[in-house]
Amino acid sequence: MSPHAPTPSDTAALPSLDTAFGPDPYPRYAQLREAAPVHQVLGPDGVPIWLVTRYADARAALADPRLSLDRRNAAPGKYAGLSLPPVLDANLLNMDGADHSRLRRLVAPAFSAARMDALRDRVREVAAGLLADAARQSGPVDLVEAYAAPLSLTLLCDILGVDRAESRRFHGWTALLLAPATATRAQLQEALEGVVASLARQIAAKRAEPGADLLSALVTAHDGDDRLSADELLSLAFLLLLAGYENTISAITATVLAVVTEPGLRQRVAADPAVVPALVEEVIRHDGPVELAIRRFPVEDLEIGGVLIPAGEPVLIAVGSAHRDPDAFDDPDALSPERPRTGSGHLGFGHGPHYCLGAALARLETTTALSVLLEQHPEAVLALPREELRRRPSIRTRGLAALPVLLDPAQGEPAQDEAAQGEAAQDEPAGPAADGAGVGRA
Repeated sequence: MSPHAPTPSDTAALPSLDTAFGPDPYPRYAQLREAAPVHQVLGPDGVPIWLVTRYADARAALADPRLSLDRRNAAPGKYAGLSLPPVLDANLLNMDGADHSRLRRLVAPAFSAARMDALRDRVREVAAGLLADAARQSGPVDLVEAYAAPLSLTLLCDILGVDRAESRRFHGWTALLLAPATATRAQLQEALEGVVASLARQIAAKRAEPGADLLSALVTAHDGDDRLSADELLSLAFLLLLAGYENTISAITATVLAVVTEPGLRQRVAADPAVVPALVEEVIRHDGPVELAIRRFPVEDLEIGGVLIPAGEPVLIAVGSAHRDPDAFDDPDALSPERPRTGSGHLGFGHGPHYCLGAALARLETTTALSVLLEQHPEAVLALPREELRRRPSIRTRGLAALPVLLDPAQGEPAQDEAAQGEAAQDEPAGPAADGAGVGRA
């Protein structure tokens, strides 16, 4: 099967990423997977994009060097996307080959296994402090703003050596850049200018007073060793802050949401806290932060799943669809921490040369955040019906806009009697059949 790009009259019939998939995209993904491995859809700018839906094809595509992240390989008129200024565009998500490898080598030591081990006590300390502050509030606490976001931001600031007050302003700017459809052109321009000015101040401060942090090391790589251009230095700092905390926030809140709403899951974790790492991996597979991997461009005509994709036409890999592929996962719509870890692994951190550098940090923060929450507030419940939760406006990522919980149910009536649900669940066998496929659907 080798289709050509649709004619202008054909595009009106294509499903739109903005409207056709909705807050629960998985039924639509199931339809597409069953029909064909690759489809065309309309992107936010109305330009057709190729969508890879099956696990085997998605995994292969993520590691295929013929699928470039460099937007310069896009065919004319085939891709618009968010246009970043050159000082922010020389980053790892717009690079391939030798340049990509060179920049990864500069950053990788900051996220090594030894560095993560050294951070464990610090992550727990920050998490416990944030929850102590949150517990002083009356009524529901939003775990996005009061817990997950400041935890992730604080740890990144520690690693980078970035001033936290400056980073709080950065958070507001990046929120706009991650959901450009919600902002005006003037707001986006203001956000970009703010990002550039903020990072320039941070870099200047490190140049004047270097420390034992990642940003100081990157400044040295530019100034002393000439291994980093000025644009690459600024772009790397931008990417580490932008990509380094948004997805971790979503992973933390998705895992917490599963525990406080899924019947029987809280009891299983309480009985065996060692299950938490496996639960985190399963939540990332089942309804994780990344729905669509960053766009790629074939450097030559490329066949995926029997479908010929012309060179330069944008390709999106539907990670969310791949994670529900029954050819890769038994009972894929169920949330099962006991799922065997052999065979198909999730693609939530990517695969191949662009595998997420911060994966170990994201895992550490998510497992610690959940563990500390359940230790300090084992009865925490969702403060409103699950169907009233809203997600951030984004076609690529799945993150909750807010996660209001009652840390102490005595503060008010919970939105649902999860304890009663848990008692009913105790009469059911543990395992995938008892996990409930509704988890992760907002």
